[in-house]
Amino acid sequence: MANRKQLAEKILRELYVDKSMQEMADLLHCSLHKIAYWMGKYNIPIRSRSETMYKKHNPGGDPFVFVAPKNLEEAKLFGLGLGLYWGEGTKANLNSIRLGNTDPKLIKKFSEFLVKFFGIDKNDLRFGLQIFSDLDANAALDFWLAALKIRKAQVGKVIVTKSGSLGTYRKKSPYGVMTVMYHNVKLRKLLGAMLPM
Repeated sequence: MANRKQLAEKILRELYVDKSMQEMADLLHCSLHKIAYWMGKYNIPIRSRSETMYKKHNPGGDPFVFVAPKNLEEAKLFGLGLGLYWGEGTKANLNSIRLGNTDPKLIKKFSEFLVKFFGIDKNDLRFGLQIFSDLDANAALDFWLAALKIRKAQVGKVIVTKSGSLGTYRKKSPYGVMTVMYHNVKLRKLLGAMLPM
């Protein structure tokens, strides 16, 4: 292919569906510059590096699909999920969706919202537990695993913060703060766009 002066538009378009420009150059035994030249000549839009990396990590397409609420009950859950994210979610992180709280019912509802309306596999959700040093880490972890019905493998290392005054936080939150996370930049953008301005 490298010996040909012109690269066929059809071949370039087909390869670019699931390959990077460098992978195309390697496959066609030509330079990256040549691939870029012919893609420009055929007006084939070039993906940004972040889009290329996203495509590489999600070869089958987006790992989520938005499904709109179909009835009043689902609409309530959808509104609750958006409200929880708006009020409690971490919006500073542009690469993932994060929501932390001391109430397992709240974390469970938000997880249900993600699974129901975005088709996320519950097993793909990740969790982070933060406790103060006057709490028992194993007891707190066991509590959250049972309350949320999740696997231990879904929870990262428990973060223990030194407590300023022993016993104070234990009354407010005897099991610490659990954060539910889903790492996907496109879903983060979609969810952010759904929030009221």
